Amino acid sequence: MTPSTADHAQDAQMSVEEFEELARHAPETVSLEFISGKLAVKHVPDQLHGAIVMWLLRQCMQHRPELALYPEQGLKVDSYRRGRARADGALAPLDHYVGQSGEWADPDGTLMVMEVTSYDADTDLRDRVEKRDGYAAAGIPVYLLVDRDAEKLVVYSEPDRGEYRTRTSHAYGSTVTLPSPVSITLETGRLKDYAG
Repeated sequence: MTPSTADHAQDAQMSVEEFEELARHAPETVSLEFISGKLAVKHVPDQLHGAIVMWLLRQCMQHRPELALYPEQGLKVDSYRRGRARADGALAPLDHYVGQSGEWADPDGTLMVMEVTSYDADTDLRDRVEKRDGYAAAGIPVYLLVDRDAEKLVVYSEPDRGEYRTRTSHAYGSTVTLPSPVSITLETGRLKDYAG
C-alpha cells in the first residue's frame, strides 16, 4: 500500500522547502539529501570514489555520445517527489537538465543513476536502500550501484510501484551489459585498480 502525501509529510523531519533552504547554506565540505522524509549528510568523496565516477563517465561518452553522465546531479525523488537526492551520476540526454530551475531537477527523462559506496557508517542504508527505493519511486529505469565493499556492480532495473523488480550483481572484472534504455556494455577490469 502506498502512503498518502499527507502521511509521508507527517513523518518527515522537515518540509521540502525547509530542506532546500538548509541545503543552500550547507558548507562545501558536505552535501545534504532529503530521502524518505529524513535529512542525510553526504560527505565529500575520496579520490578513488571520484576515479570510479570518471571511469563510468568516460565509458558512457564512448558508447553513447548523445548522452551525458552528470556528476552530483540533484534530483527530486521518492514517493510523490518529496525527496531530494544528489546522485553521484545521472545519465540523461545531452543538455537534458538545462532550463530546469534550481539545483533539484525533475527525474523524468533520466535513464540511469549511479552511486558509488563510501566508507562511512551511513552508506549501507543510504546507497543500498533509501536512495535505491527513492530512485525506483521516481521511475528512473536503471540504478547502478558500485559497491566498493563487495567489489561488485549491482544493477537494478524495471521500476514498478516504488521497487526495482530486477537485480543483478557482477564482480569487478566482469562484462556488464546495462539494460535498456541505457544499453551500454561495461568492461569492468579497471575497477580492480580502484579496489582498496
